[in-house]
Amino acid sequence: MSPAEVLDVLRARAVEVLEVAAEDVQPETSFVEDLQVDSLSLVEFTMDLEDEFGIELSEDELTDVHTIGGFADLISRRTS
Repeated sequence: MSPAEVLDVLRARAVEVLEVAAEDVQPETSFVEDLQVDSLSLVEFTMDLEDEFGIELSEDELTDVHTIGGFADLISRRTS
């Protein structure tokens, strides 16, 4: 799955799970700085995406993921 396709899914799930506006979910968007997402909500979002894509993400993989685009790239790599 391409990063663009993953981004579309991330955008839809962010609107539902994180309760943010779709137009605010861009590749360069930071979870904490731009969306004001707390750690509990981010864990819930991650778990939702793991279910959506049928993958399990480790803490090590998530350590350097701070933006929507970074998350899309990680999931794209794991689903290809």
